[in-house]
Amino acid sequence: QIQTDHILFIASGAFHVAKPSDLLPELQGRLPIRVELQPLTREDFRCILTEPENSLIKQYVALLGTEQVTLDFTDDGINALADIAVEINTNVENIGARRLHTVMERVLDEISFAATDRGGETITIDADFVERHIGDLARNTDLSKFIL
Repeated sequence: QIQTDHILFIASGAFHVAKPSDLLPELQGRLPIRVELQPLTREDFRCILTEPENSLIKQYVALLGTEQVTLDFTDDGINALADIAVEINTNVENIGARRLHTVMERVLDEISFAATDRGGETITIDADFVERHIGDLARNTDLSKFIL
């Protein structure tokens, strides 16, 4: 028997379709506070892409830097990445910031595979680049369910 008087129970996830009665009776009383979160905005995604010490952009710059490929992300390129993440989260399924990883992977897919042949190049990731590499796919909701 475990004494749970001084244990804080925290549960997180997408419970928007769940009712309290869907939980085990033992958990219902232990989770008295419910907090609903708002969907991430374009500005939230911009911050996630740029501000953390190990942001996705910094990770990709470092990763491709090992092959002597320099990535230069412009402000409009970052905005385009954020806009596509918001668009897919709104139209397909809202998985929050996890969406950024799949969007970045798709945008940089071609460069990643050809990096060894492109050493010494500087590649600018602007809005046009993002649109060319993911725009149509992101707007085709039938395909993006499976690919993004």
